[in-house]
Amino acid sequence: MNQLFDHQTEESGPVECFGQTFPSDEARREHFLKLLAEKLKDPNFRKQEGFPEATDEAILEISDPPYYTACPNPWLENAADLFKTPSDLPVHYFREPFASDVVEGKNHPLYNAHTYHTKVPHRAIMRFILHYTKPGDIVLDGFSGTGMTGIASAACGSRSELQEMGFNLKGSKAFDKTGQEYSLGARYALLNDLSPIATFIASNLNDLPRPEDLLNASTKVLNNLKSVEQELYSTFDENGSVKGRINYVVWSDAYICQECSSEYIYWNEAVVLGSGEAKKIFPCPHCGANQNTRNLTRAYTQTYDPILDKPVKMMKQVPSHVNYFDNQGKKARSKVSKSDYSLATKPQSFEHLLQWTKAVELPRGDRYRRDAFADKGVTHAHHFYTWRNLKAIYSILDAIQSENFDYKIKRALYFVVTSFADRNGTKRNRFVINKYNPNGRINGPMANTLYLPNLFCEMNIFELFREKLKDIISACSSDLPEKRSFIGTSSASMLCIKDNSIDYIFTDPPFGHNIQYSELNLTLESILGVLSSPKEDIVVNEAADKDLDFYREGMRRSFSEYYRVLKPGHWITVEFSNTQAAIWNSIQTALSESGFVIASVAALDKTRGGMHSTLGVTAVKQDLAITAYKPDGELEKRFSANGPTQESVWDFVQSHMQNLPVIKVSDGQLDYLAERDPRILFDRVVAWFVRHNAPVPVSSQEFQEGMRVRFPERDGMYFLPDQVAEYDRKRAQSAQAPQLEMFVSDERSAIDWLTDFLKRRPSTYQETHPDFTTQIGAGWKKHEAKPELKALLEDNFLKYDGNGDVPSQIHSYLSTNHKDLRGLEKDDPRLIAKAKDRWYVPDPNKAHDIEKKREKALLKEFQSYLEFTGRRLKEFRLEVLRAGFKDAYSKKDYQTIVSIAKKIPDESLQSDEKLLLWYDQALTRTEENF
Repeated sequence: MNQLFDHQTEESGPVECFGQTFPSDEARREHFLKLLAEKLKDPNFRKQEGFPEATDEAILEISDPPYYTACPNPWLENAADLFKTPSDLPVHYFREPFASDVVEGKNHPLYNAHTYHTKVPHRAIMRFILHYTKPGDIVLDGFSGTGMTGIASAACGSRSELQEMGFNLKGSKAFDKTGQEYSLGARYALLNDLSPIATFIASNLNDLPRPEDLLNASTKVLNNLKSVEQELYSTFDENGSVKGRINYVVWSDAYICQECSSEYIYWNEAVVLGSGEAKKIFPCPHCGANQNTRNLTRAYTQTYDPILDKPVKMMKQVPSHVNYFDNQGKKARSKVSKSDYSLATKPQSFEHLLQWTKAVELPRGDRYRRDAFADKGVTHAHHFYTWRNLKAIYSILDAIQSENFDYKIKRALYFVVTSFADRNGTKRNRFVINKYNPNGRINGPMANTLYLPNLFCEMNIFELFREKLKDIISACSSDLPEKRSFIGTSSASMLCIKDNSIDYIFTDPPFGHNIQYSELNLTLESILGVLSSPKEDIVVNEAADKDLDFYREGMRRSFSEYYRVLKPGHWITVEFSNTQAAIWNSIQTALSESGFVIASVAALDKTRGGMHSTLGVTAVKQDLAITAYKPDGELEKRFSANGPTQESVWDFVQSHMQNLPVIKVSDGQLDYLAERDPRILFDRVVAWFVRHNAPVPVSSQEFQEGMRVRFPERDGMYFLPDQVAEYDRKRAQSAQAPQLEMFVSDERSAIDWLTDFLKRRPSTYQETHPDFTTQIGAGWKKHEAKPELKALLEDNFLKYDGNGDVPSQIHSYLSTNHKDLRGLEKDDPRLIAKAKDRWYVPDPNKAHDIEKKREKALLKEFQSYLEFTGRRLKEFRLEVLRAGFKDAYSKKDYQTIVSIAKKIPDESLQSDEKLLLWYDQALTRTEENF
């Protein structure tokens, strides 16, 4: 294999990289830094999507090319070629979707080393990588965050990691608890993220220094700053004498009484240590009028801002309580003395530290506060810090820069600083008092949102450095193979990677509204001097004019890049968590439109610790692992040759079912495989044909009849002939058949529920009504008209009126469940009397006629929607919209779809996967025509 990563014969000896030999690792870095510097001068290079906002110097300072660049990585394109060995030959690749339980906790030194908004434990990712790849394969994550996919790829070659995970190792093989065999050996990883702080964290976690080297360098830095710590974090008694070293100071907001206009400090009036809570209603200390925390009037102060070099008006916050180490090293607490107050509130002198302090303005955004923090006077990133803590942080950075450390140690020291600077180092660090902590405790910042509490803890930055250093030293001691990752910083919608070169993709994409990454990362990125490109941040943020269409289009473009670079027949796993159906549907739609075919949707149940197949709206309330594949080239060729024919339908189904799991066991019981349900299979067919801009040549009923004719059915699921034997063997060992969980939320799912109900138990209206009523509950979609049971039965099922022979569906049910009716002929009066007025599922021939009749009625009602002259339809039937959109799409009448979509609430459109599929395609077609 071509030498790709550093290879040193001795500690300071020569290294090889990209086929070149360098006298030292530092020489290697200097060589590639020069190449990167030349790239940065190219205006076209800087025009790439997602290019960060930064000077060349700032990018070069933290980059380690070719392995990591704080901008698009130009070496990614050739990396995949260099992974290959001359002996690499094309081999047949086949994997079933990963369908094993995943139980991996977060308590690992590498996970705990540095915080970030979302992280998947690397050991959980390892299980997917072991399943889908072999040693030496290339794994991609375009939304890599802190690089856990890279760690997982390398850790697949760590014997100790695998043994701790419960694998049995025999030679080069690893065996899980079920006896499944995997190949032991590291994989390579290509990582990318829009956020420079995310990729900076990833570059460190994937290439940590030796623990003793980092410890020695940290000790030197802290020793050089002892006088600075003493100057900034000494606490004084009332006589002005030093009584100890500050651990933290609690600051309190100040407010104005609306009755007497007097100012007071919240801490003094509402907080009593030991009481177990901070008061929500309390009297004004001046006039006695009740103050309520729901409507307090903020006090302001005018102060000089040395970073902005001008006076600013900010919310008034004052130091009120100090927690410290006394001169004997014991923890103590006290009120803030006059000397403490003076030291804490005066702006610090930055002088030579100004090289580190950049005035970075907050964007108008934050999902809870559209005007950011203007009402508090917080307009720039440095306003999240006290002057004391800001000077401490930049003093540490300056001391690191001043030393002649190796670049790897220098980056690791920056890494230590960023591990705490945005959390416990800011004004977001909450101080809370509750019944469990009556004297109060440090509670950290509110997760995933910018929030400034009315009581915050100003921590001793040097103490934070010492504490966090312990975690990172522990991570440095982890037993992992040498670095095997290439990392770039850019948009996932434009990857510098060759077509069909990636073996597997594991990715954890943005979660819609949930996390505003570029906003939350701003304070740390301002410290590095390299900022995310906010316009490329794929989120839903109304304040930044980013709606669900923006999010879905961004995900579609990113998944299209994934599709381009993934090898045909290979797999992508999308780990996803969101409580909104609209976001969940956007992810599925984007995947399908990009060309991927979804093979499995599994929920990570954190209480049970397993992966369970799901079908319905409640799926979005859990963490999900969506597994999809890129169809092989032969299927695409056959579709191009044959066109949108019925043969193409069954060709796709045959190929698709080959890629579906055959069995899934949870808690010793067989799971229902929702992807083998004929309704889901038909949805996949529709998505496949729509993606190819081709009409679907079969109806739902024709498809279901075709499935019955062509494939064996078991427990409501369909299999290929060579798969069903395996299922039958496992089924014979199970006490009960797997059951599909049905969630009724609209007319279509109500019909599906009735179909399952009447198949098992043909019933009268009176017998059906109580069970049906319990299904039409709180989960019903907003704006969706609730159908009458009678209408659903009449439009979709048949009722036996007592004339002629009893239908076989009813006969089978009655003779099985009623002893006195067994063995009777279908025209027996006793059987007829019991069967009369029962509703049942029609046989396929009659079902086809019913479907045509029903579709005609739906399209007639759709016409009334078209003729509606009002601005919005307040109530409608999703089944009517689905039928109308499908019909309009088949006629290439895209404008009708777009115009009707404007008449229904965006929430209803975005939360329905089928409507969204037709709408998004129609929108794309109309834009292309325009």
